[in-house]
Amino acid sequence: MYTLGINAAYHDPAACLVCDGRVIAAAEEERFTRRKHGKRPTPFSTYELPFYAIDYCLRAADIRLAEVDQIAYSYDPYILLGERAHDAMIELPLEPSAHPTPQEWGSGWDPLFLSAIVNAPRHLVGGVPHHLKERFRGVRYDGPFNWHFVAHHLAHAASAFFPSPFDRAAVLTLDGRGERVTTGYFVGAGAALEPLDQVLMPHSLGIMYEQVTEHLGFLHSSDEYKVMALASFGEPRYLHLFRELVRVGDNGRYTIAPLHLSERFGAPRRRGEPFAQRHYDLARSLQATLEETVLKLAGWLAESSGASNLCLAGGVALNCVLNARLRDSGLFRQVWAQPAAGDSGTALGAALWVDAKARGGRRGESRMDHAFLGPSYSETEIENLLRWAKLPYRRVDDIAAATAELLAQDKIVGWFQGRMEFGPRALGARSILASPITPDMQTRLNELKDREDFRPVAPVVLEEAAADWFVNAGESPFMLFVHKVRPEHAARIPAVRHVDGSARIQTIRRDQHPRYYDLLKAFAERTGVPVLVNTSFNTRGEPIVCTPRDALESFWTTPLDALAIESFLVEKPR
Repeated sequence: MYTLGINAAYHDPAACLVCDGRVIAAAEEERFTRRKHGKRPTPFSTYELPFYAIDYCLRAADIRLAEVDQIAYSYDPYILLGERAHDAMIELPLEPSAHPTPQEWGSGWDPLFLSAIVNAPRHLVGGVPHHLKERFRGVRYDGPFNWHFVAHHLAHAASAFFPSPFDRAAVLTLDGRGERVTTGYFVGAGAALEPLDQVLMPHSLGIMYEQVTEHLGFLHSSDEYKVMALASFGEPRYLHLFRELVRVGDNGRYTIAPLHLSERFGAPRRRGEPFAQRHYDLARSLQATLEETVLKLAGWLAESSGASNLCLAGGVALNCVLNARLRDSGLFRQVWAQPAAGDSGTALGAALWVDAKARGGRRGESRMDHAFLGPSYSETEIENLLRWAKLPYRRVDDIAAATAELLAQDKIVGWFQGRMEFGPRALGARSILASPITPDMQTRLNELKDREDFRPVAPVVLEEAAADWFVNAGESPFMLFVHKVRPEHAARIPAVRHVDGSARIQTIRRDQHPRYYDLLKAFAERTGVPVLVNTSFNTRGEPIVCTPRDALESFWTTPLDALAIESFLVEKPR
């Protein structure tokens, strides 16, 4: 039985295909359309379904849409419409006049937004780009598949629990909003998810973080990670003000008063303006507030659920500093975060949830030991492209060893190997790699990628060596937790050590990605350091590369020294 999961309601549209509990493929639409986050930031064009990502998932299974049994869309518009009468389309209150006094958090776009989602089955059939139509033929908006709207935070929760290593766990979902919910508490057991409680709009930690992000001169719905990095340069000077705004009860609920940022913290920073100390302090105060608040929420969840393990999803779960605080708090024995924790991951969660229900409440083989679920390309395809482009290249017998030699010479290498990652992190399939030994490597990489100079770069480390180089490090394959660099090694890997002494690490085992692991081993043999800098293979404003052509374009338009693309090595002339 095939189940197709779709996220399209907000940003990062994505698709995922599950067959009898096993994940076949998953990918974000941005990787194919080359439009960052898949859509313009606001208003979200909810009618734009991820056709290219869907097409890829169907190709990966060698099936057509007509062979899909279930379609799971990770948003339920009928929660907001206040009824479940799916057939009474004409009676649904979608016109603006139906909302003369909308909620304080409502938007003038909401009626159009909901109308587009209700009609998503029709868009799936009627809006297919012409050159993809063949794989979508033979279906109507009412089938032969069964269509399911899945509540947004339930999809987040399923994406966190079902792929986790736990049979039973507490689940915490945190994001801007999904329907009305901003924070969800669940207990997962087997193939069941029991909701414990939830927090509703307008009280949202995710939106609070977005609003401060925008006040600091960044994009409000995609640059939050920059604020997390900026926070390390400041002091929590405004923490007392945030404590007045954010009030946490004893029952897992919280409220957030209107922020009025300009009144409290001065005029917003214009994009491109230099940072002042007050900007660093605001970022640090915001981050401290988030950590302090979520620790209280997690404490309530631990007590209410009685669970010893915790699963995290929602865009806030991409905050690796917060995740580390939860890990080190002692509230739970283990903490697991979904690598595609943002909205793209709801396509995975919705598919797994509907699949389990359709198969009689059975949880499938969905544990995620890696995130390599996207497309790959054969060596024949790649060599044909290299010849067609008239590029100098050579095939090498051991691409890992050849690349390690270049990295040991302080070269910066584009690394394109195997299936693309699902989620926002490059994890060794579509990465830019460099040596961590040279102190100025962070500066070189930020210049290469046209990034802000305060942004850190992250390390990948052999899993068996992680604890020797990073404090209390264990298995961490998704780059979602920070660890302190061990003092005795700090001078050996200065490029990946953030200003606060931390690093957002990725660990790698050979069974997760053999060639990537072999590269780390080969670099360690040459340098004595089992660590590399790993950053995403893209430049500012561009999605991570997906195809060999994407990789070649990025390679030749940046000062990368070499490109290791499957068994082929492309180097620029000296």
